[in-house]
Amino acid sequence: MENQSTIICRNLIPEIEAILENISASDIFILCDTTTEKLCLPVLLQSETLASAHVFSIPAGDENKNIDSAVKIWKYLTENGATRKSLMINLGGGMITDIGGFAASTFKRGIRYINISTTLLGAVDAATGGKTGINFLGLKNEIGVFAPADAVLIDVEFFKTLDTKNLRSGFAEMVKHALIDKREEWNEILKFDLENVDFHVLKELVDRSVKIKERVVEQDPTEKNIRKALNLGHTFAHAFESLSYRQMRPVLHGYAVMWGLLCELYLSHVKLNFPKDDLLKLKYLIKEYYGTFIIDCDDYEPLFELMTHDKKNESKEINFTLLTDIGEIKINQTATKEEIYDCLDFFAGC
Repeated sequence: MENQSTIICRNLIPEIEAILENISASDIFILCDTTTEKLCLPVLLQSETLASAHVFSIPAGDENKNIDSAVKIWKYLTENGATRKSLMINLGGGMITDIGGFAASTFKRGIRYINISTTLLGAVDAATGGKTGINFLGLKNEIGVFAPADAVLIDVEFFKTLDTKNLRSGFAEMVKHALIDKREEWNEILKFDLENVDFHVLKELVDRSVKIKERVVEQDPTEKNIRKALNLGHTFAHAFESLSYRQMRPVLHGYAVMWGLLCELYLSHVKLNFPKDDLLKLKYLIKEYYGTFIIDCDDYEPLFELMTHDKKNESKEINFTLLTDIGEIKINQTATKEEIYDCLDFFAGC
């Protein structure tokens, strides 16, 4: 699998034009959603190269990252004469880069694509690493392929269009990256002021966060081994997220990730003696900025059932990535139903 190049932009238009010159596509398709079409597309269309691009928009929201939307994208590409030499530009957050990458990598057995990440979550998570996918039958990213973008461009200026909740949602993945990296990074993340966001500081943190992910992905592109480190927090998180949609009280992905991290660091503490002080620091961060996801005993069985369907499982046992300390990763860990219920007790009592 080829390595993609990730660019933290200083000046988006010249940087995108330089990339397009190297790719020399026969034609260009821009995929956006109803939000990025309004807030971000006008910036992109300042490029002379992109002024004549085909633009297709789908409704915003993760609930639209489904097979119906993928079919509409394929249909648009076909009806507008896309060929194997066409290029797709995915302009949006994780939903758009996930489904856009999936649609591009399967259309005519694969056309080239670029991600331009417009959300903090998308920048540090979905846009990099080559994972593409759609949700299916209520399960997150159930259908997809590994197919890296030719390039990923991250322009922090777009993040200024985000509301507080979406900024905090993206920051959750940066918290995860710090936890699997080293204590110095963890301390830097804990110091960041989420009440008064300094975008200059955020740009530096994003650069470092993306590099952490890229180092992991480079070692293990198709998640056979150490890339599973990036799943920290996500076994519980995807269950929380899926349940939230099932119960018609949807939560943002990053909020679910923070709650999942809390559960899985608690499991790490119980099973592997992960430091209690760091568990409490995470708990405090969540209490300050993320609140909680209200669950009761009746939710435990549905959450457990959702975890059994998690695509990270390689057998009938539920698979976790856990830590013995900051940066000390233990992949392919399992837990009993009782241990998982114990984590949910801890979480519900927070």
